[in-house]
Amino acid sequence: MRTSTERNSPAVTYNFGDYVLYRDPELFWTGKTNHTFVCRVGSRWTDGTYHLTALASGKVVPYVRPDYMRLLPPIDAMRDIDTAPLHGADAADGMTAAAMAWLTQQHTTANQRPELPEQR
Repeated sequence: MRTSTERNSPAVTYNFGDYVLYRDPELFWTGKTNHTFVCRVGSRWTDGTYHLTALASGKVVPYVRPDYMRLLPPIDAMRDIDTAPLHGADAADGMTAAAMAWLTQQHTTANQRPELPEQR
C-alpha cells in the first residue's frame, strides 16, 4: 500500500541521453556488491520503464522502473569548473584535469582572431 506522500509525489520523466544513478534492486536487497552505478537513458517504454546503458561496462539494463533512478544534473558534473578559483598561483591545484582542459580550450578559442577566408 502506498502512503499519501508516495501518491502525491510528482512523477519524474527522464529524457534520452540523461545521466542517471541506477540502483539494481535485486543486487541491493540480496546484499550483493556493485548494485549502484551511473547510466545513460536510452529509451522510454509505454509502460513507464526505461532502457539504460551502464557507462562503465556498456551493458544494457532493460525495463528499469524510474523509482530506482536518480537524475545526475549537469550542474553537479560541472561544479568544479563553475566554482574554480581563477586567480592566484595555486588556482589550478584544486581543479580536475577535465576542468583545466575545458578552461584552456575556452581561453584559446576566446583569444584567437577569427580566420579570414582565403583570397581568390
